[in-house]
Amino acid sequence: MIVKMGSLLISPPISRWAALRERYLGRPLVKNRLVHSQSLRGGEQAHRFRGGLGVTAQRIWLSNLPEGFRGFRILQLSDIHHSLFVPLDHVAAVVELSNRLKPDLIALTGDFVTYSRSSIEPVAEILGGLRARAGVVAVLGNHDFRVGADAVERALRRQRIKVLRNRHRLLQRRGSSLYLAGVDDYGYGADLGQAMCGIPEDASTILLAHNPRLVTAAACRGVGLVLSGHTHGGQVNLPLLGTVYGRSPEQMRFKMGWDRLGVTQIYVSRGIGTIVLPLRWRCPAEVPLLELQPHQRGDAFSSAFLQRSYATSWPASTLGIAAD
Repeated sequence: MIVKMGSLLISPPISRWAALRERYLGRPLVKNRLVHSQSLRGGEQAHRFRGGLGVTAQRIWLSNLPEGFRGFRILQLSDIHHSLFVPLDHVAAVVELSNRLKPDLIALTGDFVTYSRSSIEPVAEILGGLRARAGVVAVLGNHDFRVGADAVERALRRQRIKVLRNRHRLLQRRGSSLYLAGVDDYGYGADLGQAMCGIPEDASTILLAHNPRLVTAAACRGVGLVLSGHTHGGQVNLPLLGTVYGRSPEQMRFKMGWDRLGVTQIYVSRGIGTIVLPLRWRCPAEVPLLELQPHQRGDAFSSAFLQRSYATSWPASTLGIAAD
């Protein structure tokens, strides 16, 4: 399917989104407080994210990225987990923040609900207010399959959100093409071969996969970038003890943030919601905003600015960026 990048996806109508925002946020958000105070602490919506909510802005250099996609910005939302502990006003605040960042594409990487089928339609309706020039795409997570994958897919499609279940689509911009693939969750029918069927071997490809365990299969196929969630970054990060995954760099590989395996880069979002425990500790919710840049062998690029997170500049060594 070909997506015209110049068109604006509108779903639901603006007036309808305004009504939903008024209902779940109570009053319009203050722009400066929402965007420029990235942790939202001290802002009107701070009470909604007691563990913190941050925007992580990071550049990703991709080999073979077409020149037309230089500067293309992908906003990722993952693990919303709408439930009693992640009410709709939380989700509406995240939608409002996402729209103010004006991304080119919004990628939803699964786990929209936690346990109840009654949560499906309300969260899909709120997510229908997302705006991006190239539209909104999604894959399903393990909780979506446990609750009802087909019901989640239908609810999202009714909001004109494209759900990629072992499929891909072609994005076009400024005369260039970029492939975007999506798979079902690991253990619930993920078929990377089917998703990538028809994609040229040398094409620049981005894969949406809820579980980062698929990074190994993606690396075998030369996928340029994988966007995942599922781990919540550990959700609770205790001093000295670390997270449920451990605390060493080896234990935390592919559990949070940027990493790479061979030629394949991966970004694992800490997500929005919570699971098991209705809290986060030293592991705030996250909205990644990824800016794509073409990378050629031998290119020199500045390490002064690679990532902004909570108003902190990270050096290149922290991210582990390396040339092919």
